[in-house]
Amino acid sequence: MSPATTRAPAPLAPGTRPAPGYEILAHLARTGWLDLYDAWSEERDCRCVVKVVRPDRREEERLRDRLLREGRWLRSFSHPHLVRAYDTFAFPEPLVVLETLTGETLAHLIHRLRRRPAAEDVALLGVHLCSAMHYLHGHGLLHLDLKPSNVVVDCRHAKVLDLSLARPPGTAPAGLGTDCYLAPEQARGGPLTAAADVWGIGITLYEVATGELPFDWGETEEDGTADESYSRTGSDWPDGTRSEEGQGAWYPQLTAHAPPITARRRLPRSLAAAIDGCLRPEPSDRPALHDLADAFDATLPWQRRQRPPA
Repeated sequence: MSPATTRAPAPLAPGTRPAPGYEILAHLARTGWLDLYDAWSEERDCRCVVKVVRPDRREEERLRDRLLREGRWLRSFSHPHLVRAYDTFAFPEPLVVLETLTGETLAHLIHRLRRRPAAEDVALLGVHLCSAMHYLHGHGLLHLDLKPSNVVVDCRHAKVLDLSLARPPGTAPAGLGTDCYLAPEQARGGPLTAAADVWGIGITLYEVATGELPFDWGETEEDGTADESYSRTGSDWPDGTRSEEGQGAWYPQLTAHAPPITARRRLPRSLAAAIDGCLRPEPSDRPALHDLADAFDATLPWQRRQRPPA
């Protein structure tokens, strides 16, 4: 059957029970490889989000493994700025149950709000992102896909979503992540360190503060990934290999420097310097997470991070 006549299977109907104790209430979204559902948890007597591999892609073992791996991590983690997972099921189909978050993604806020957020809100968001990344790094993982659509904010409280690309520091295939948000070392491939997530923090705050990305991508889709965080130009295979599609990919962050954020918006000098520092091309030139968090914290009218007595 040709692609033009192929139709993806319909989502699960309301009332379906995808796993014991959970009932589908409504279909929320479909990505290149996932379906997301509003569901009811009988055990908790509350709503939740069910994340499953799309019916037409359930035979792809790499996707099943990827979802279950993310679910296992989120169930074992406990942090105020990371989404929580309640359950993970391998059978009858891979399925992860997440907490329902109120609020909006930063991606929605950027396009909905007419005015840019106050500098204090940008700095507070930076503190929250640094806190979440510090926790992940302490558990031996890099996030590698920080971007506005992966951060939900409610009442100035941020939570990071989606660990589907997370992996330990080390060598990774070129183009792993979301095109517009890749650190240069992610775009070119090779060793990745905590500095890649520092870049992710910086580029996310840059877009939140200015409403624009620092690099000119021309005409791109709002979320520049294929298969929800597979690279547009390559493949995130569990064994680290990549397809030939990634050869010759064009990434402006490999040839251009991010313009200073003050070229697009006035911000306190220390806050602007911290964001600009995150977007230095060389990973070794970017600030360490702890120093970055201190810089954001110093911008706030009261300090959120606890310091030892002098």
